[in-house]
Amino acid sequence: MSCVVITGSARGFGFCQAKKFKELGYNVVISDINESNLEKALLELNNINGNNTKAISVLCNVTKKDDLEKLYFKAKEEFGGVEIWINNAGVNSPDKPVYEITEKEVEFIISVDLLGTIYGSQVAFKHMLEQGYGKIYNVEGYGSNDAMMMGLTMYGTSKRAVTYFTRSLAKESNELSGGKVNVCRLAPGIMITDFITHANGDKTKIELPEKTKKIYNILGDYPETIVDYVVPKMIKNNKNDKQIIWLTNRRAFTRFLTFGFKKRDFFKEK
Repeated sequence: MSCVVITGSARGFGFCQAKKFKELGYNVVISDINESNLEKALLELNNINGNNTKAISVLCNVTKKDDLEKLYFKAKEEFGGVEIWINNAGVNSPDKPVYEITEKEVEFIISVDLLGTIYGSQVAFKHMLEQGYGKIYNVEGYGSNDAMMMGLTMYGTSKRAVTYFTRSLAKESNELSGGKVNVCRLAPGIMITDFITHANGDKTKIELPEKTKKIYNILGDYPETIVDYVVPKMIKNNKNDKQIIWLTNRRAFTRFLTFGFKKRDFFKEK
């Protein structure tokens, strides 16, 4: 039976993906560095009856390649192989100019957002090449399309690098696997989760400016909405170097046109 592995999936977008995959009949392996969050997520996943599928959780620090190797082999041991591997783990950058960001903060952002994706892709690609098939999805973000904003420079730098890395690895896959291992990009757009209001692994609260909140209210969506669209497309896709994008230019244009009639406020106090 099909198996998907998702890094950074104890909550937020990763967890919503896990739930949707299980609903659609996949065995799911969630992973995170927070054991308590993992336990809660696994309990909820196992209450989803997706054609008698199973979910397991594995503690994993994506900045450690050995942890990612153990994650892959745990999935293989439990389910026989991995059809889809999603490098989803990520952290936001503090909302301040680059010159104010500490050395520790820079290293943390780059280690999780970029190196975690590279290490995860290395592990998944090597073993998928051995098994003769598989799909790797790397999650893009602000900066992947060269967008720039003060406060997001380090995050955007990582995500721009993720896009280049993923497309270049897809080119390698064409040569090494004949495209049997698909290396693709997932562009979910602006998601309304704790990610946008917290940095440094939830240790730092971000106070969003009103103009930023306005943009998020126009273009943002809850992850539950996004996964309903992107997960079926991820499953169906068999094309290498594919980008699955939620917030298309057309959708964004329509949002701006209709915002006066369909106002949303994700930040309204309940």
